[in-house]
Amino acid sequence: MQENCLNPSSFRALRIEYIDAILKITIDHPDSALNAVDDLLHTELTRLFAELKRERRARAILLTGSGKAFSAGGDFDWFPSLNDLEKLENLRRDAKQMIWDLLDVPLPIVAAINGPAIGLGASIALLCDTIWMADSATIADPHVRVGIVAGDGGAAIWPLAVGPARAKEYLMTGDPVSAVEAERIGLVNRVVPAAELEAKSMAFARRLAAGAPLAIQYTKQAVNKVVKDALNIAFDASTALEIVTFQSDDHKEALQAIREKRKPDFKGR
Repeated sequence: MQENCLNPSSFRALRIEYIDAILKITIDHPDSALNAVDDLLHTELTRLFAELKRERRARAILLTGSGKAFSAGGDFDWFPSLNDLEKLENLRRDAKQMIWDLLDVPLPIVAAINGPAIGLGASIALLCDTIWMADSATIADPHVRVGIVAGDGGAAIWPLAVGPARAKEYLMTGDPVSAVEAERIGLVNRVVPAAELEAKSMAFARRLAAGAPLAIQYTKQAVNKVVKDALNIAFDASTALEIVTFQSDDHKEALQAIREKRKPDFKGR
């Protein structure tokens, strides 16, 4: 069988390395020190997970971020360009395909959260198969703080991980969760010292890569049926409502307040 593998040179915002049986993917946006999600990164993540479904060279995947952040979530300078229904609908369709493709990647994916994992960054990390987190990192889904609904899978995976009440606490406030708290409430698998994150997460990825491939992949597939059920219930509704709030005065006010470095004055319209 011909070996299928990613072409590292075809990505600008993702650094791709084959390390023995591990495919290491690093979010490394050339224009954002915090790996904020803009059109480039959103497009490349959508393509990445589609292509990973056909990966044959690696036996496990390690997903992490470069520098100080895993991904700081949506780029506020990008949001104003999403100013009509056609653009928002295209974004919604890409986002849905990205999340479903992520869940359909056969290989086990280990997320190594090296710094803030925010918004879509948080959803991607939480939808991986095991989540390792540096003790200095935080995770949050602060969509509501910019006047929009928590789409991108957050409305599904947070309740599944920690229960509806605790999920609503964090999704309705946008408050960040510390590494210690994330491990305590079961949001992530392991918290380790930041200096040890790469070695520890890589060691676990190697352990998965050394296991029986079909047994591991089919176990992942079976468990992800549960995750997909949650997404079937929540994803389309949350992203449709997110499109509504993208066009709200409250969202415009939130972006204006960020530019003016002040507290937003939300009106509920």
